[in-house]
Amino acid sequence: MSQAIFSFDNSYARDLEGFYVPWQGDTAPAPRMVRLNRALATELGLDAAALEGEAGARLLSGTLMPAGASPLAQAYAGHQFGGFSPQLGDGRALLIGEILTPDGRRRDIHLKGSGRTPFSRGGDGKATLGPMLREYIIGEAMHALGIPTTRALAVVATGEQVLRDTILPGAVLARVAASHIRVGTFQFFAARSEHERLRQLTAYTMTRHDPDLVAGGAVTGDAVLAFLDRVIGRQADLVARWMLVGFIHGVMNTDNMAVSGETIDYGPCAFMDRYDPRQVFSSIDTHGRYAYGNQPAIAQWNLARFAETLLPLLDASEDAAIEKATTAINAFPARFQTAWLDGMRRKLGLTNAEETDEALATLLFDAMAAGRDGVAADMTGTFRALARFATGEIGTLDEIGLAGDKARDFAVLYTARLSRDVQAPDDRRRAMEAVNPVYVPRNHKVEQALTAAIAGDLQPFERLLEVLAAPFTERPGLEDHAVPAPLEFGPYRTFCGT
Repeated sequence: MSQAIFSFDNSYARDLEGFYVPWQGDTAPAPRMVRLNRALATELGLDAAALEGEAGARLLSGTLMPAGASPLAQAYAGHQFGGFSPQLGDGRALLIGEILTPDGRRRDIHLKGSGRTPFSRGGDGKATLGPMLREYIIGEAMHALGIPTTRALAVVATGEQVLRDTILPGAVLARVAASHIRVGTFQFFAARSEHERLRQLTAYTMTRHDPDLVAGGAVTGDAVLAFLDRVIGRQADLVARWMLVGFIHGVMNTDNMAVSGETIDYGPCAFMDRYDPRQVFSSIDTHGRYAYGNQPAIAQWNLARFAETLLPLLDASEDAAIEKATTAINAFPARFQTAWLDGMRRKLGLTNAEETDEALATLLFDAMAAGRDGVAADMTGTFRALARFATGEIGTLDEIGLAGDKARDFAVLYTARLSRDVQAPDDRRRAMEAVNPVYVPRNHKVEQALTAAIAGDLQPFERLLEVLAAPFTERPGLEDHAVPAPLEFGPYRTFCGT
């Protein structure tokens, strides 16, 4: 197979010298393709057939660098659980280059788990098979749900064993993203008061993600303010989408917030089954900083740190720059709430807007938290089943796991609200089922798939991917994927850094 399968145009390496360390990944002793995302490869304009097998495994593990690649470890800083680390960077990953898709979009090709770099901070630079397959699953699920996300091009087993709590098979994830520029990338240079490099990074990022803002060629204060506004808007929309499907990122550090507005770094993430705004899955989030209900506030906090890096570029007057940044950041809650409420109206089958809609949605969540018989209602299942109530197929909410005073109050107000919304029942049901998934990555199903895959059986993994590829289409025989984990599954915990 020719190494020229990738046609690279590596603008980050070309335009931002000094923002990274050129680096080569480790050689995998026995690379083996575990899963190639053929659909994504085709979308990217790559020859999927050429990437199958041993030759593709060598390329996508970093063992053999493709022709035209410019492998590098990116520098960035970040606030991790609120504490600032001035130097983090790609400690176990490499950006090998950028390609232009057939429709003209620029996409990074990035290898995760490819070995130590100068940013490894004592780590081994490796990744293990389970977490890399997990990132593949969640990324594809998010994509199918219409949520901006990085995606896995492939998972390659390296043929070596990696020491964690136990010995595990090593793997590399080939990841695709609009870019890997993070809030932490800006923080790296701002913390060093390298204002010229900060201006260079800002100009590059604007050109890449918001080219209309630099159409005249100059990075003015007004253009930088507009750029900040764009990033805020993208994050408000992204986090609203997370909240609407019960997704918990789990590690919303500033180095895990991409300015492109894509979800990035699926470490301790999970989808919530039974509704609880305090839900945390990450084993290290002992104080609930990144709990489900805290995600909008944390996004605003992260964006405030981003705005701080741009202050020297916003205005020559520090006071004026702070005022502009503060005004922009203070608009986040309203922007998030608008995006969330628009999405919630669609989930409830409402086509017009009334002032009481937010209170109605809040009452529903209160009823879900109360649940029935001391068990909170399943978030995904409740919204999916709500279409049956909204169209009169079922007469009470008790049939879908909601009982008690809050559920009864919601039923009365919701029924009255539906009567004021002009939409035929059949149209309403179709509209609701088009935005309320029946299938999400249920935690117990993800664990079953990963456990089997590590043991050499990929069938549950493949089945799960097939289910999640069409999350809004109910299909016979998949009932076990549409229900939460049984209570005996117990508390679920996820882990970082594996």
